[in-house]
Amino acid sequence: RAVRTAARASVSSFKARYACGLDVGTQSTKCLLYDIDTNVVAGVGSYAYDLLPMPLSRPHAAEQDPETWMDGISESLKKALSDADAEASQIVSVGVSGQQHGMVALDKNFQVIRPAKLWCDTESAGQAAQISQHAAFDGWQMQAAFTASKVVWLRDEEPGNFAKTKQVCLPHDFINFRLTSVLATEAGDASGLGVFDLSTKTYDREKCAAVDPGLLTLLPKEIMPPDAQVGKVTKEASERTGLPIGAAVSTGSGDNACAAIGAGAVSPGTLVVSLGTSGTLFGASDTFVLDKSGVIAPFCDAVGGYLPLLCTLNCTRVVEEARGFCASGDGGALPSHNSLGQSASSVSPGCDGVQFLPYLVGERTPNWPDASGAIVGLRPGSLRNNSGVLYRAAMEGATYTLLTGLLKMQTLGVVEKPKELVLVGGGAKSGLWRQIVSDVFNIPVKTPRETESAALGAAKQAAAIVLGTTTKEFVQTNTPEFDVTKTTSPTAGAVGTYREG
Repeated sequence: RAVRTAARASVSSFKARYACGLDVGTQSTKCLLYDIDTNVVAGVGSYAYDLLPMPLSRPHAAEQDPETWMDGISESLKKALSDADAEASQIVSVGVSGQQHGMVALDKNFQVIRPAKLWCDTESAGQAAQISQHAAFDGWQMQAAFTASKVVWLRDEEPGNFAKTKQVCLPHDFINFRLTSVLATEAGDASGLGVFDLSTKTYDREKCAAVDPGLLTLLPKEIMPPDAQVGKVTKEASERTGLPIGAAVSTGSGDNACAAIGAGAVSPGTLVVSLGTSGTLFGASDTFVLDKSGVIAPFCDAVGGYLPLLCTLNCTRVVEEARGFCASGDGGALPSHNSLGQSASSVSPGCDGVQFLPYLVGERTPNWPDASGAIVGLRPGSLRNNSGVLYRAAMEGATYTLLTGLLKMQTLGVVEKPKELVLVGGGAKSGLWRQIVSDVFNIPVKTPRETESAALGAAKQAAAIVLGTTTKEFVQTNTPEFDVTKTTSPTAGAVGTYREG
């Protein structure tokens, strides 16, 4: 906050210009205002929401009303403007980061037909398995997260809604459309559809036809290049969100591609671990590798390269589940993360054999959509004397699954063992979790000062189009600042325990 105040004071002689980064996520929308002239974050805001309630008969469903995302933009923008002591008229450009893979179905009038099926919705696991058997996919194992499987689910389970569907788009593409009235996509997010040709960065017609004969006609026609401008904020969008009419809107991308920009991972050599609703591990690459097992997702990045990535469905939600278990009494107050973190810090690495298998909503990596979570290794008194045992075991379980991503990338030759990891996401705020990640990976960990890396990445992309430079060049010139007080190194004893476990 002191940095932001100082920055405002330094530009008091003229009106600051802001690039607005929006991260439309699963649990909230974040808004970040980036001062284009001083290269500092001037203000941030967020607006929380949840999934739509689902009947017990649909345990694998995860859906949201896309209009909730528009509410999130409006409310988080108000908070960011207040935080920056700024006016909306100072915003000159907008970039959108969006949760990946979600299916937004639109009718002939571009109206939403039904709630969006999200990345963490695994109801389409059967369709994904059937698609994977087609020769067009050459043995690649599609997971239920990929959008193509959700389109087939819609066709199979809701034929009436499928008949009405004339366009299918991803969440960030939908937001761009609502802001500009232009429906387009870009390679970073489109590579999560499941039918994208990474070599040509276009739709793979054979794969599209294998999924459904009409799929190609449903997808956005234009795949925009990096560093392009989709359009400008319309009068209608301004009235709905509070963004100024005429502000330039950059292409944006999926949340992981934007997080890579925010974390400075725009060239090979930097590996990022994100601890959010999902857990991800990714790094920029000049070449793509198609992992037929599906463990490493075949993604493009948002600056013209590639972004091999591991994604798990269960990360911070596992820690929240442990926190809920530690509540005092039936319906009692939840203990704070700080208090639980202190208790868990006194627990030995490995939790004396207690392990939390974190598959609460099924899992994407490994591809076990019907799996459930479990706590194993319990002995008399394991949970009786210290509530931190389960809390630490949850963090360790979520971290173990991310380690498999690094090992798989090394096997594929995508990366060598990095000298350090960049840790982002809500979980990175926990000193205990930072230490666990460093120990499990046996690699030093550093954390950017700005924790909202996806929103920052979207804002930097938006700033670049105003300045007439590429996002990659802009990020390389304006590298992220890291919090040296949070840099964490592995401890030998813990590393040995995790290796034995």
